[in-house]
Amino acid sequence: MHDAITGWKKTAKAILNTVKIDVAQRAATGKKIPHLAAILVGTNGASQTYVNSKVKACNEIGFISTLIEYEEEISEMKLLDKIQELNEDMSVDGILVQLPLPAHISERKVIEAIAPARMWMVFIPKI
Repeated sequence: MHDAITGWKKTAKAILNTVKIDVAQRAATGKKIPHLAAILVGTNGASQTYVNSKVKACNEIGFISTLIEYEEEISEMKLLDKIQELNEDMSVDGILVQLPLPAHISERKVIEAIAPARMWMVFIPKI
C-alpha cells in the first residue's frame, strides 16, 4: 500500500510541475493566467483548511486566487449577488463555494447560481 501511495504522490507532483511550467509559459507570453475565486462562509475549521489548501495550491502553480470570506450571518441574497458578480467577471475562470453553508442559505440556490463554465470541483449531495 505504501508503494502505491508514494507512486500517486510522485504522479501528482509531476502533474503539478507540468502545470506550473505551462502557467509560467503563459505568463511569459502575455496569455491569461487561470483565476479561482473561492468563497468561504463562516468559520468551520475543516472548510477553512480545505479552501486554504486550494488557494495555496493555486499560488504554488502560478494560478491567480481570490479568497472571499463572509461571516456566517451573510444574507442569501448578498451571497447570490456576489456569485453573479463573479459569473460576469471575465478575469475569473472558476468559482468555488465551500459547503456546508449556514442553514438560512439554500445550497441548491447557491450551486445553481454558479455559471456552469465557472463551476469548480463540486461535490453535490442530494439536495
